[in-house]
Amino acid sequence: MRAIRLEEPKQFRRIEIDEPDRPGPSEALVRTHRMGICGSDLGGYLGKMPFFKYPRIPGHELGVEVLEVGSGVTNVRPGDRCGVEPYMNCGTCYPCRQGNGNCCETLNVIGVMVDGGLRERFLVRADKLHPSSKLSYEQLALVETLAIGCHAVDRAAPKPDDHFLIIGAGPIGLATLEFARLTGATITVMDLVESRLEFCRSRYGVPHTILVKGDDRDLEAAKAITNGDRYAVVVDATGSHRSMSNALAFVAHTGTLVYVGITSDVISFPHPPLHRAEMTIKGSRNALPKDFGRIIGLIEDGAIDTAPWITHRTSFDDMIGRFEDFTKPETGVIKAIVEL
Repeated sequence: MRAIRLEEPKQFRRIEIDEPDRPGPSEALVRTHRMGICGSDLGGYLGKMPFFKYPRIPGHELGVEVLEVGSGVTNVRPGDRCGVEPYMNCGTCYPCRQGNGNCCETLNVIGVMVDGGLRERFLVRADKLHPSSKLSYEQLALVETLAIGCHAVDRAAPKPDDHFLIIGAGPIGLATLEFARLTGATITVMDLVESRLEFCRSRYGVPHTILVKGDDRDLEAAKAITNGDRYAVVVDATGSHRSMSNALAFVAHTGTLVYVGITSDVISFPHPPLHRAEMTIKGSRNALPKDFGRIIGLIEDGAIDTAPWITHRTSFDDMIGRFEDFTKPETGVIKAIVEL
C-alpha cells in the first residue's frame, strides 16, 4: 500500500509498504482520510524538530475511519469517524501515574518518534481514537492541533481580567487563541507577518495586535496596550529560540510565561528579570485525553469553526512537490490538509 516517508530533512520519498496485520486485543485498524500538516511536520522536514527520528512516515493530525477492531474494544466500531490522540504513553511511569500521559517518560508520538498516518491504513491503540458521528474527517484532523492550544491555555491558567499575549500566529498560536478567547482575558497577538495578524483581527476580533519590529518598539507597544503593566500571561508559540529568549520582556511582575513552541536551539536570558519579577515559566507539551473530547464537543456545537483554518489542500500524489511551499509564511499558509 502507498505511504510517504521522510528519509532525512528535505527528502520525502513515496514508498510501497506491507499491509498491516489484523488488529490484536485493544487495537483498531484504521484508514487515513485526512492529514493536517503541523508545525512538527514542518520542523521535521526542515531538520529543526528535536524529537523527530528519521526515516519516518509523518502524520499525527488525522481524520480516520475505523475498519476493524480487536478483542476488548468497546469505544469504537467499524465505520466510525475518529480523531486520533497520537501520544502513545506507557501508563506506568511517574507522569502517567499522575494522569499526565502527555509527558510519559518513554512517550512515542506517532508521526514523530514512530510511523504515523501518511499511509493508507495502520494499526493504532483503540483507546487513542475519539469518535464523532457529526464531524467530517477534515474537522477531525484538526482536533489534535486544537488540543495543543487547549492544553497550553490550561497551563497558563489566565483569569478573565488578565492581559494575555500570544506570540506567533501560526497554527499553534491560533489554537491557543481559540481557547484563550473562551477565558474572558484581553488578548494581544504578536507576529512577524501582517496577513496573519489581519486574520486574527477579522476572524476572531482580536482587540490588539503587534507587528514585530525586532527592537524596543515591540515592548513599547506592549506597554501601551497594558497601561505599562505588561502581560499577566504570555504564551510563546513560535518555536524560535530568539523569540523564546526575548519573551520574558513582555511578562508582568508575578506573571506567567508558557513555552508551547519547540526549538532545538538554546534559549538564554539573564536571571535578574526572572528573579525580580518572581516570574513563573512553564512548558506545555502535547495534550490530555479530556482535551480531545472537549474539542470535538465544541466543534459539534459550533463554538469552534474550523473552516477558516484550512487555507491549502493537496492530494497524496501532489504533496511531495508542494510541501516546500507550506514552510513559507509568505504563501499565506495557516493549515494545509493532505487528502488521502
